Amino acid sequence: MPMVTHIVSAAMIAAVMAGAAPAAAQEARPVAITVDAGRTTGTLPPVWRFFGADEPNYATMKDGRKLLLSLGKLRKGDVYFRAHNLLNTGDGTPAFKWGSTNVYTETKDGKPVYDWTVVDRIIDTYLARGVRPYLQIGFMPEAMSTAPSGTPYQHGWRPGFDYNAIISGWAYPPKSYDKWRDLVYQWTRHNVERYGRAEVERWYFEVWNEANGAYWEAPREEFYKLHDYAVDGVRRALPTARVGGPDSAGAGGAFMDGFLHHVTSGTNHATGKTGTPTDFLAFHAKGQPSFVDGHVRMGIATHLKEVDRGFVKVTAIPTLATKPVVIGESDPEGCAACPGPENAYRNGTMYSSYTAASFARIWELAARRRVNLEGVLSWSFEFENQPWFAGYRQLATNGVALPVLNVFRLFAQLGTERLAAESDAQVPLDIVMTQGVRGAPDVGTIATRTSDGRIAVLIWHYHDDDVAGPPAAIRLSLRGLKGTAPASATLWRVDGDHANAYAAWKAMGAPQSPNQSQYAQLESASEMRSEMLPIATGGGVATTALSLPRQGVALVVLGTR
Repeated sequence: MPMVTHIVSAAMIAAVMAGAAPAAAQEARPVAITVDAGRTTGTLPPVWRFFGADEPNYATMKDGRKLLLSLGKLRKGDVYFRAHNLLNTGDGTPAFKWGSTNVYTETKDGKPVYDWTVVDRIIDTYLARGVRPYLQIGFMPEAMSTAPSGTPYQHGWRPGFDYNAIISGWAYPPKSYDKWRDLVYQWTRHNVERYGRAEVERWYFEVWNEANGAYWEAPREEFYKLHDYAVDGVRRALPTARVGGPDSAGAGGAFMDGFLHHVTSGTNHATGKTGTPTDFLAFHAKGQPSFVDGHVRMGIATHLKEVDRGFVKVTAIPTLATKPVVIGESDPEGCAACPGPENAYRNGTMYSSYTAASFARIWELAARRRVNLEGVLSWSFEFENQPWFAGYRQLATNGVALPVLNVFRLFAQLGTERLAAESDAQVPLDIVMTQGVRGAPDVGTIATRTSDGRIAVLIWHYHDDDVAGPPAAIRLSLRGLKGTAPASATLWRVDGDHANAYAAWKAMGAPQSPNQSQYAQLESASEMRSEMLPIATGGGVATTALSLPRQGVALVVLGTR
């Protein structure tokens, strides 16, 4: 059916622009974005649906439960959560970069005692809110640890301490690999009995965290042994379990090379057979912000270069080249609980715009390298009972969403069918990877068609430097629409004035004890609200316009659910 022309004047679009743009409209940067809805360029896998945290016990606390519910709603039943410390010995009291479940202790004569009470409560909390485990098998229970005598088991780290202070008795190999395997076997068997085989088959199982970094106090070959015995324990209980790893720090270097060789052609320490079952591969990638001339400067280039190194490495062995890949931690920097002026991007729109711009490039890199990218896990959750907007890398503060969480809500509206789209102000991938975004801002786009036929266009306005700049005056043109073009589109915004509880909190005087009314105001300010954009059509092209502030993210949707 030919496109029907709606009588919507250029003056009407100009009026929308005038209402959205600041008074100094002459300073706005004109940007042209074109989408061809008639040309598909591939798929856009929903890789954003993975999250994680050091502190597993926060999941069962009031604000943790509330945030998990929000995450589960993004893509119900298809959101995954990874947590450290699930096998640690302790009473379940959370602390920074710590957690415990007390799943394993021993009698005086060394017999295992299993207690699933705390870890069941954590997994129950996930599942009740539409979230599934990306189950990290670690760390070492105290009764099993080979830590030298006198080594404390729980660390005393706190924000501001040297990061290596987190290393304590939990980071060592087991005294008995048979007991280690049996712990993993018993846990997996219990999960199958409690949640059902079909449910547990949908989980991811991986062993430890960053064993090539600070988290493992033994040679790398000893980790390969730990991994083999754990995977054997999982597969003995559930032969169809999805197992992988190794969730290395960065691309993994020689550690990852050795791991890939070991799981494909090495001798399995647990079974004596050649290789280790591997259903997916995982590595980490982080950026590197700095504090320059009184402001934060993000390090997106560092982040993307590590992603690319990881992609190249995990696809280097032909038998593994098509395996699903999960970037098991992918963040602007490496420590969610660490303070510092370079991390002051976290509360506001630097974090949200960085998230949009970095995910877009990771999708692009995966397509370039022909990687079967399944997940990009944001190591960000929440820190319970901490000061408001304390500057930790998190998705919410005291139960109120930060702007970055709303970008994931925008991602959730994207379809998986990618459409041809280009912006004349989008910085090319190779430049972002080598130079970052240090010159002209990056005003980029991704367009998709959803399963119900809507067109969803994501637009971001990003710069590495957290300094003021003019808005982008965007003219969005859509070609190849089928049937009657709509008279308007729906606009969702995340910027300084929209879906931004941090800005609202500062405006009310930055109270550290908001009363009930102020709390309700902050919750309201955090919510995304739709606007309508008029569309002018003619000559087979639908056109609309919007103003997007620096560090803003927007989603334009044509059609209704």
